[in-house]
Amino acid sequence: MTEAALMAAKAAEASALEELTRHRLPAPFSGVISAKLTEVGEWVNRGTTVLELVATNKVRLDVKVPQERFSEINRQNTVEVIPDVFPDKRFKGTINAIVPVSDPQARAFLVRILIDTGDISLLPGTSAKAIIGLNDNQQNQQRTIIPRDALLLHPDGGYSVFVVKDGIAKRHKVSIGNQSSQGVTILSGITLDDRVVTRGNEVLRDGQNVTIVDSEQ
Repeated sequence: MTEAALMAAKAAEASALEELTRHRLPAPFSGVISAKLTEVGEWVNRGTTVLELVATNKVRLDVKVPQERFSEINRQNTVEVIPDVFPDKRFKGTINAIVPVSDPQARAFLVRILIDTGDISLLPGTSAKAIIGLNDNQQNQQRTIIPRDALLLHPDGGYSVFVVKDGIAKRHKVSIGNQSSQGVTILSGITLDDRVVTRGNEVLRDGQNVTIVDSEQ
């Protein structure tokens, strides 16, 4: 009888140890607990968030980039990060992820940057600025620049222009690059020899006959 009770006690102990092991929450990385979302004795289900763990060894910066720059962003771009808490310092960053899903309201997409802070610790949740060096794919080439008024914006965020050839207006979809006081750089869709419509293009139809009138400057 005593031996049977001992065996039962050992079995109960093993069961309790197993249950305790399954209730441990090993941290997937080193960090600091920023919030406790449950209390001792509270019943939780699988998948319930119990704690918030913040990593402090690697800080990342999420920035919104205008959709017009999507074709110019890649992991080889140089990045400098200027934290608002250290405005006189610049840290090297690398592009870790490019999320090709744009925000329909901001017309921008997400770029995630990893920051090399060295021995300096940056607080999670603080703000910073990022300077991304864009690759000038048209360097040493002539660039096609047109007036901003020539662009027609599509509901999906794309652009097009009307090109006149042989007295007929044809609509061309274009990809745009840099915008400046000189105009908008066209990456693809038209050539330097094309004549684009800058006035009245909102009411034009594809294939419509037009008359070119030279106006005095």
